Amino acid sequence: MNGFVDEGDEISESKETDKNSAESKDRDKKEESKESKSSEHDGKYFVIQKGMCKCDQGFKFPKFKVTSHKKHYWNNEEGEADYLAVTEDDLMLDPPAMPFGQCKLQPSSGGYLPCSYAPAGKWQKPYEKVKVMGHSCLTEVSELMCSVGGKITIMKHGQQSEAGKNNAANANSREQEIYNPVMDYEEFQEDVNEDYSEDYV
Repeated sequence: MNGFVDEGDEISESKETDKNSAESKDRDKKEESKESKSSEHDGKYFVIQKGMCKCDQGFKFPKFKVTSHKKHYWNNEEGEADYLAVTEDDLMLDPPAMPFGQCKLQPSSGGYLPCSYAPAGKWQKPYEKVKVMGHSCLTEVSELMCSVGGKITIMKHGQQSEAGKNNAANANSREQEIYNPVMDYEEFQEDVNEDYSEDYV
C-alpha cells in the first residue's frame, strides 16, 4: 500500500510463472511425441509379391520374388491367401537376369549396357512394426540402392481394392444407373441381397 511490494506476492508470482513454464514444456513434449508417433508409412500399402519396382537408371519394371519366407500371405477380400508379403530381405526380382533392362549409368557406343543389378544391402525404410519371421515388411516408401548407382523404389504395391457384395447392396441405385443406363440396378441389388443373405445364413 505504501509503494512497497510484499515478498509473499513476489514468491507467489514466481511460482505461477514456474508453473506456467512447466505446463508449456509438458505441452511441447506431448506435441513432439505425437509428431514422432506419426510415420511416413501411415496410409501406405504393404508390398506383395505381384507388386513392381523401378530403378531411376533402368527402363523395365520387374516384379518381386519372395525368398525370405513362405509363411505370411496378405489376404484378399474373401480371406483367401493371395500373395506373399515382401520383406526387407527379399532382394531377388522376376526376371532375375537384367531386371531393369538397360542401365543409363553404363552407356556404350551401341547404346546402354544391360542392367547388372547388384543390391547394396537390404531394403531401406521398411515398416519395423510388422515383421514376418524377424524380417520387416516393405511399404510403398521403401527403397533399395544398387551398387552400380541406381535407386530402386516401389512402383506398384500389388494390392487391389475390389467392391464386394456389401458395397453393391448399399450403393445408390439411381447413381449406378447413370453410370450404366442399360442395367436395372435395383434388380441387380435384389439378386446381390439374396446372395449376401445366403452367405450369412
